[in-house]
Amino acid sequence: MPRALALRRSLPRWSHGTVAELSAGRDNSFGFLRLALATAVIVSHARALGYGGKEYAVAFSRGQATLGNLAVYGFFVLSGFLVARSGLRLSVGRFLWHRALRILPGFWVCITLTALFLAPSLHWYIHGTFAGMGGPDGPFGYLQDNWAVATRRYDISGLMVHERALGVVHAPAFNGSLWTLRHETLCYLGVAVLAVTGVLSRARRVVVLITALLAWLVVRQAITDPFWAGAVEARFFRIMYLPLVGGVTPGWVSYLGFAFCLGMLVELYKERVPVSAPLALAAGAVVLGSLRHGYFYVVGLPAYAYVLLWLALRLPGAFRRIGARDDYSYGIYIYGFPVQQTLAVLGYSRFGMPLYLLLSLSFALILAVASWHLVERPALRLKDLGKRPAGPLPHALSPRDRTSPPGPCPPPRQSAPSSRVIGRHLTKGRTAT
Repeated sequence: MPRALALRRSLPRWSHGTVAELSAGRDNSFGFLRLALATAVIVSHARALGYGGKEYAVAFSRGQATLGNLAVYGFFVLSGFLVARSGLRLSVGRFLWHRALRILPGFWVCITLTALFLAPSLHWYIHGTFAGMGGPDGPFGYLQDNWAVATRRYDISGLMVHERALGVVHAPAFNGSLWTLRHETLCYLGVAVLAVTGVLSRARRVVVLITALLAWLVVRQAITDPFWAGAVEARFFRIMYLPLVGGVTPGWVSYLGFAFCLGMLVELYKERVPVSAPLALAAGAVVLGSLRHGYFYVVGLPAYAYVLLWLALRLPGAFRRIGARDDYSYGIYIYGFPVQQTLAVLGYSRFGMPLYLLLSLSFALILAVASWHLVERPALRLKDLGKRPAGPLPHALSPRDRTSPPGPCPPPRQSAPSSRVIGRHLTKGRTAT
């Protein structure tokens, strides 16, 4: 019996199949989930950026997480699943090229617009002059410090620090959301190392060991405090400076890396992971219970990873069409923060949360649509740059081309088999069955 069939028969009857079976094509809801997670980040930030309050879910989780944190962890789970698949399928050079095209062009345009258009406009609105915008902390210094996804500088010419001192804004940054991109890039580089060393294809148990190590780093913090707030805890912020990605903290590397590796494990062992509604319901209960009663990062995060991947594979068809062709999630994520800061500077938060949130989502979506169609999708068309064109596929050949040997001569005609030969074959067929 083939191994895949044996594994399929060993699954419980209430399973819809394995992740390998249900994720084989493009009929899934990954696009919708990414869009929902990006939207959740803006919703969560609205309370903090517009009004200086606590983000959503802080009270329910007793300080363990916010709605924005949960969305970021969700991004890393889905990214781990999809990026591991890409690492298995592509060469290392092609893999890194694809990842760079997905992240860098949109990021570069975003920080350029922020530095050369948004910051001068707000400086004029606040001070009535462009004087004081030069120097190392000005727009060009912002671009120089941030172009490599390191995000070493968050403010431009002290504008947001100035507005925060006046109580107009509540975060001293033009775009505080960009900090996750360097950790995402670090995960991509990790996958590239695992791919080039053959771990992904031939030694996947090494990924299990890496995940177990990261899990231990998470567990050791929760042993003394079941409501440990994850990597957000101030005493866990010891910055390490790495090439290309800049400053990263061990806390975020371990916690976000743990989420990323959970997604990777599902991809690497997808033929063994059942897609089950009862399991998803149980996992959802674990997520809510751990958020409320503690140990979310120990037991809730793995359950959260399963819920997300179950939703990606089992949501109805209407959800599968959202984001299937046009992926606005990245644009919404990178433009949401500066949009909300700008609205706060302009005073729109005084009209109340509903209008402030509606304007935030609307302008972020407009910028995301423009980013996708003008920057991100054109950049992704370069994925196959330098790749040798493949020969014609069998299904692209004519019926005669599929059956004829090379050369000008057609194949010799064969006479039809006799009834005695047909009978002998039929007898063999009955005997075999």
